[in-house]
This record gives sequence, structure tokens and C-alpha cells, in this order.
Amino acid sequence: MGEYHNTQLGKETQYQNQYDPKLLFPIERASARSGEVPKAFEFFGNDAWTAYELSWLNLSGKPVVAVARFKFPCNSKYVIESKSFKLYLNSLIQSKFASKFDVIDRLASDLSRCCGEAITIDIYDLKEYEEAFKIREPAGTCIDSLDIEVTQYEPSKSLIEFDSTRQISELLYSHLLKTNCPVTNQPDWASVYIDYSGPKISMDSLLKYIISYRLHQDFHEVCVEKIFYDLYTVVNPSKLTVFAKYTRRGGLDISPCRSTELEPELRKMRQVRQ
Repeated sequence: MGEYHNTQLGKETQYQNQYDPKLLFPIERASARSGEVPKAFEFFGNDAWTAYELSWLNLSGKPVVAVARFKFPCNSKYVIESKSFKLYLNSLIQSKFASKFDVIDRLASDLSRCCGEAITIDIYDLKEYEEAFKIREPAGTCIDSLDIEVTQYEPSKSLIEFDSTRQISELLYSHLLKTNCPVTNQPDWASVYIDYSGPKISMDSLLKYIISYRLHQDFHEVCVEKIFYDLYTVVNPSKLTVFAKYTRRGGLDISPCRSTELEPELRKMRQVRQ
């Protein structure tokens, strides 16, 4: 467990049904990155979390259920440890609120204070969420059907190949990203999307590189940052956005995004496993 021994990761869970913001456990981003990406390396983006098990009581004591979307800036000092996030959200179930906007204000205050930066929150009733976030894929190329031989299951940017004589703008994606929690070693499953302009990346080499994370231990956010850093430093694209859609655990999923663009274009979509 190392420095994460104070978190709830890997421990028996004690659920609370009384609101308690002290359940939130911040982890310093600089510590979580563990030298995978140089401190001076600059990128933009956010960590988008979706909570599917959000509930509270209205003023008449009747339960309300909703789906919440949270966006944490990637330059916040802290990230919220995922299990503590789940326990905190669960602590709202017996709390009364006049409206979802009161819930948003309470969550925004607690989470912004915990991570050290202002975050944004949207709460949807189930019909609103269904209409806003359809299950679909973006207009791009899925590389998973490529017939390749794989022998490496720890990441190395030496796997990445490109053609410097061809300039292209394209979106490539794969559903074969799998990493492991650095604390519990539980598997984390994701789809990863690479939207770039620059020298043509070899699809075979990119798929081998993505699969090479299969035994790698790191937090979701750090894995995406490493993929972004490796692609950027090897290929030297003029524009690059890497975002991953991890499957949910405990009613939460996370979609980290890292980009050369100040405000990368992100599509309102759900991947089929989310």
C-alpha cells in the first residue's frame, strides 16, 4: 500500500448514510505521477467522472436518483481517491435537499475544496442522461482487428512507429487497454482514443503499445498522461488529444483527457461498457 495506507483501497468497506465530507481522501497528483511524466511537461485537459448511483431525499423525504458528471482540471493539486469518492456520495442518501441545484452547490464546494481547484458538476435525471449521452463511437478507426503478434506486456515507447513522410489528421481508438490499480492490483478496463495531427502513426505499432499496458500498475489518470507523453515525444504531432473511458467500479467511471489544446473537443458519448 505504501503511502496510500490511509485510503480505503483494499480495505473492508463501511458505508455511511449520513452526509460526511470528511470521507473524501485527496491524493497529491505529483506523488501519484511518480516520475512517469516530467514535471515541466505541459498539457491540458480534465478528469471526467460519472456517478451512476447518486441519490438523496427531497424535502418530503422521497428519494431522488440521478446521474452526475464531474470535471476535475488536470492541473489540480489533488485527485480524489475513487473509493473515498464513492463512500462520500453514498453518505448523501439520507440528506434532504430542495433541488438538484442545492446538491450541485454542496458537492462543488466539498470537492473543489478537497482537490484544490474549482470543478464543474452537471446532474441529470435518468431520461435527460439517456438523451444527452448516447452509446456510440466517434468517427474514427478502431484498430483492434489488426492481425499482430504481441510479446510485450509492460509499456515502452520504443514500440511506437511512425512515417515522417506522411502528414495526417485522424482519430484512432482501441478497446484493448487494460491496466492495474497500483494499490490493490485490481484490473482496470478502458477504451482509449488518440486524436492527432502530424506524422502518420503505424496502427500496428500503436496497438502493440496500447496492449503493452496490460500488466502495468498505475492510476487511470497517470496511464493516460504517460500515453500522451510517449506519443507526443516520439511522434512530435502538431496536435494531440488522448482520452480514455474506463469502465465503472462502485458506480463510478472515469474518463481522463490530456491534450495539447487548451479546450479539447470532447464528444458527449458513452462507450458501450460504460
